[in-house]
Amino acid sequence: MAWPWLSCLLLPALVVSVTANVAPTFLSNMSLPVTLPEDLPVGAEAFWMVAEDRDGDPLTYGISGSNAYFFKVTPATGEVRLASSLDYETLFWFAVNISVSDGHNNPVLKEFQVIVEDRNDNAPVFQNTDFSTNISETLPVGSLVFSALATDKDTGPAGVVQYFIKEVTPSTEDSEYLFRILSNGSIILNGSLSYNNKSAFYQLKLVACDSGGIFHNQFITQCSSPVFLSISVIDQPDLDPQFVREFYSASVAEDALQGTSVLKVEAVDRDKGINDRVTYIISNSTRPGWFDIGPDGVIRVSGSLDREQLLEEDEEVQVQITATEVNLNIYGQEAKVSIWVTLRVTDVNDHKPEFFNCSLPACTFTPKEAQVNFTGSVDEHSATRIPIDDLTMVVYDPDKGSNGTFLLSLEGPDATAFSVSPEKAAGSADVQVLVRDPSLVDYEKQTVMLVQVVATDSVSRNSSVALVTIHLRDINDHRPTFPESHYNLSIFEHSPVGSVVTNSIHAFDPDTGEGGRITYSLLSGNGAEIFAVDPDSGTVTVKNSKLLDREKQAVYYLTLQATDGGNLSSSTTLEIHLLDINDNQPVVTGSYNIFVQEEKGNVSITIQAHDEDQPGTNNSRLYFSLLPSPYSHNFSVDPDTGLLRNLGPLDREAIDPTLEGRIVLTVRVADCGVPVLSTEVNVTITVEDINDNLPIFNQSNYIFPVKERDSGVLVGVVLAWDADQTEANNRISFSLSGSGANNFILRGSMLGSGRAEGRLRLPADVSLDYETLASYNLTVSDVNDEPPTLSSASLRGVQVAENGSQHGQVAEVVAMDVDTDAQLEVQLVNVICTKAGVDVGSLCRGWFSVLANGSVLINQSEAIDYETCDLVTLVVRAYDLATDPRFQAYSDNGSLPITIEDINDNAPYFLPQSETFVIVPEVVIPSQQVASVRARDNDSGSNGAIVFSILQADFITKDGAVLPFQDFFRVSTSPEADVFIGHIELKTSLDATRQGTYQVTVQAQDRPSVGPALEANITLNLFTVDQSYRVRLQFSTSKEEVGANTDKIKTALAQVTRTTVYIVDIEDIESTARDRGRSYLDAYFVFSNGSALTIDELRVIIREDRDAEAELVQLGLVVLGSQANQKSDLPKVLSSVIIGLGVALLLIIVIMTMALLCTRKSYRRKLRAIKAAKEARKTAAGVMPSTSAIPGTNMYTAERANPVLNLPTKDLGFESQSSSSDLDHLSLNSLDDNSVDLEKNKKEIKKEPPQSPMEPDAEPLSVVLSGRTAGAGGQQQALSFTNAGLDTTDL
Repeated sequence: MAWPWLSCLLLPALVVSVTANVAPTFLSNMSLPVTLPEDLPVGAEAFWMVAEDRDGDPLTYGISGSNAYFFKVTPATGEVRLASSLDYETLFWFAVNISVSDGHNNPVLKEFQVIVEDRNDNAPVFQNTDFSTNISETLPVGSLVFSALATDKDTGPAGVVQYFIKEVTPSTEDSEYLFRILSNGSIILNGSLSYNNKSAFYQLKLVACDSGGIFHNQFITQCSSPVFLSISVIDQPDLDPQFVREFYSASVAEDALQGTSVLKVEAVDRDKGINDRVTYIISNSTRPGWFDIGPDGVIRVSGSLDREQLLEEDEEVQVQITATEVNLNIYGQEAKVSIWVTLRVTDVNDHKPEFFNCSLPACTFTPKEAQVNFTGSVDEHSATRIPIDDLTMVVYDPDKGSNGTFLLSLEGPDATAFSVSPEKAAGSADVQVLVRDPSLVDYEKQTVMLVQVVATDSVSRNSSVALVTIHLRDINDHRPTFPESHYNLSIFEHSPVGSVVTNSIHAFDPDTGEGGRITYSLLSGNGAEIFAVDPDSGTVTVKNSKLLDREKQAVYYLTLQATDGGNLSSSTTLEIHLLDINDNQPVVTGSYNIFVQEEKGNVSITIQAHDEDQPGTNNSRLYFSLLPSPYSHNFSVDPDTGLLRNLGPLDREAIDPTLEGRIVLTVRVADCGVPVLSTEVNVTITVEDINDNLPIFNQSNYIFPVKERDSGVLVGVVLAWDADQTEANNRISFSLSGSGANNFILRGSMLGSGRAEGRLRLPADVSLDYETLASYNLTVSDVNDEPPTLSSASLRGVQVAENGSQHGQVAEVVAMDVDTDAQLEVQLVNVICTKAGVDVGSLCRGWFSVLANGSVLINQSEAIDYETCDLVTLVVRAYDLATDPRFQAYSDNGSLPITIEDINDNAPYFLPQSETFVIVPEVVIPSQQVASVRARDNDSGSNGAIVFSILQADFITKDGAVLPFQDFFRVSTSPEADVFIGHIELKTSLDATRQGTYQVTVQAQDRPSVGPALEANITLNLFTVDQSYRVRLQFSTSKEEVGANTDKIKTALAQVTRTTVYIVDIEDIESTARDRGRSYLDAYFVFSNGSALTIDELRVIIREDRDAEAELVQLGLVVLGSQANQKSDLPKVLSSVIIGLGVALLLIIVIMTMALLCTRKSYRRKLRAIKAAKEARKTAAGVMPSTSAIPGTNMYTAERANPVLNLPTKDLGFESQSSSSDLDHLSLNSLDDNSVDLEKNKKEIKKEPPQSPMEPDAEPLSVVLSGRTAGAGGQQQALSFTNAGLDTTDL
């Protein structure tokens, strides 16, 4: 019983002991595996270990096991961090033991699984070991070229590999898409290949990439390192051979021996990689048996040569050479090519030149045509280079080249007068004997001349001689000449028709017959319509007497021309002065109306007159006289000056009242010529009345009876008269004064001029009373009740000359008043200024003043200007100071017009001249206008009329010399509005050879009626364009067609040259002198400034304007030249020779330059090839490097590869290597770009340089490589790489 109780007691104690500390446990989620990405960084948090302990004891965590090194645990927290990188591809799953301990119990262990998640951390890797392949150039498009294989260790899309061609070398348009790669790495040919025309080698840059995946929390694509696939194209025999030159020609002497080498031709196999041997045959020939060809391509003479058999074949033999490759091409056919070779058979000098009487090209050169005597004719004094007529001479030398070249010269007694053309020729040539010195070819000295034409072989010096007899033809070679170039003649004006001016002027002509017959004529121009000349005798007579007026033109300049029967002419100048006759009566200027007050006024006026006859002679000297008249005894006139004066005071009352104070005097103005001519002019003098007479009653006392008590009755009549003659001064009025005057009325009335009556009456309301006053004493007097008036005669107007010509009083305004006690004064109310009827304001207001007595005075004499104001109107009135205030004291306004007379106070002046005057002496003719001037004179009437004259004319040469040239120009005058134009005309012809400027001084002079004339001068420069600027244009059309198109041609030339075109002549070209034209046109091209175009300048301008040139060509223009150039063949020949030499020199320079450049390029190629050979020799024979070789270079690194890396050939990296090997003389071009793209080079063909005609050199690089010592095992041949397409013998 004790044990059960003991058990009961011990069990609680044991339970208490056990439950007192329980071991920790992991949470349930720690049973799940953890997934970690393989790219988790070391040190990053991997996961947490989480456990619980019921006792709450501190826990300690740990990891153990074989893979525990991947993690690092924080014991206190259970944080687990990555201690070593994960790699899915190495270990994608593993387990570790995790533990937790509370320090009281044993650690609790648990296996924990870790899953590694794959990431895209691997790039594809190519598995191929050899990236090179060879393909045939005939491989079909779409064929497999190469299979590439790349793998990627990643899984999923990150392990799926894609292939790419990143770059193709060489990088051309053709090669860019020549290959394509499939998804499985297969490389397919995408286009056609050509070993020769495209490239013999290609390098593809290949890259493999995965399809992308997550790596470091980003989606990326991994690509492999690039690899380079080398593709070598194997050449196939699919091309025919090709000659290294496009054309072959050679020369061989006709006496060459058999076996003589003539020319070597060479053809090469265009399949560079095969380079088959070529054989040669002559497959055709124009002269079979003359030549053959050897296996070395050398053409040799195989038969007898004869040049004379080849004359119709241009001395050439055509040989067809066919080159054939030894082996058949890929089509089983012969590969061959043919070319025609030109072989010229040259001549030997076995003939001398001979003369033939024929014309090329009709000559047959038969023996019967050979001749040594020739005849011809020519006009005497023919111009230089004119050929002898009727001479048909041909020189012929059958030899060719220098052997057939001969020299022509002249000998004989008259050789100095002639020249021969050509002076040198080859083969055959038409020979012309030309005039050399025209002065020696004179019919008057000798009629026949002899010369010998000598033809000398330029090589053998053998010669032949031909005698030429030249018959001279007499021509009209002298023109008529006058003894003097200028004659001064005179004749009276208005001489009758037929009057002889001169009959002593004759021209002389030494020619005889028709050529010596002289005909005289007057050239049209100044005076040609007034004078006439007898065509046979040369007598100059008057043709029109009426127009022969000295007053219109005092001097005439005639050009008398003498023309012989051959139409040669010369001229002389006739200066004809007209002698004056008294044919003009005096002319009185103006009208004369004078107003003067009686008693105190004086008459003083000069009669203005002139005579158009010659000044300073009796014909123009004037004499003044006063013709008798009723009042002429009161006046006198100065016989010389025409001054008219009164002899004493004038009394208006002494003049017949019917004349109203007007005295008309007649002044006779006569000249002193024979017969005497005269003119009469009336001078009207108006004597103005003044109030110098008192009214007078007809009786001093009047007694009138009147009855008292009568009213309104007439008492009596009084009569009075006034001796004054004007109404203003003789009008009478009456008034009464005295005691009782208020009882009467006195009314006045006029009975006539100066007479009045006064009727005395009683007013109707007034009656007288006798008892109061028996008588009345009354005084009758005048009362001032009438307004004043102005005398109309004093307002008729006056004339006043401008510019201080007059001073003092010029008029008097007369005021009148019928009242006897009037006190009158004249007042100026207004001044009106007008010019040509237009109001000009107050310009003239201060010129005149009016005094109270009516005197009109000049106030500012110097200020009076006709050009400003020609009419001054003074508005005046009269004022009576004594007028009764009940009446009007002012008169009506009156107007006094003062006409301002123009005087010659302004000199003419020339208007600015903007035009440049140019004379082309060869174009202008007498009476043609060559210049003009414009002048103006501010005066009016005759004072403003201008006449031009030429004071002086000089010619200024280019070296500054001054030559007087009087009587060569004349000037005529014409008005145009207010401007006068002077037309400068040519009086006679000018010398077209003079070079310089004409200076003409022109004078403009006015023609005043009174006083001296005023003048102004101007000097004009007339620029000459001499014959040196004459240009000749040749046309392919006839003279008539050129003439019809003259306007179009002139317009086209003017537009392109911006000049004025003066056409001088249009003629046909003689058939013997034609080059390319049928006619010519001579012209001058003159700028507005006086300069002209030369032939060279014109040629440049036309050629620069293509449109204008095309238009002129359409109009027939073919040749531009100066007149001298067209007349002489020798300068043209010399110019052609010089141009030919220049072109030849230029070609030589170009050829030498190209040769230098090619030599330099060849040298550089050789240098680079030798360096490449040096590198090749350094490569041990039979040793295969680890990397693929680059064909054509024997280099194995990209640094030395060319051309496939597209590096310039200069940058090969060989400069650091030197070589003194004896192989340096070899030419290697394996580094050149020797591929030809036919599609790209359709416009530019690369020509292979010609091979040496001797034995071809061995391929240099092969020589170098074959000289290497064989490596171990004899593997050189097995491992070597040969690319025949890069043959270094291409040079």
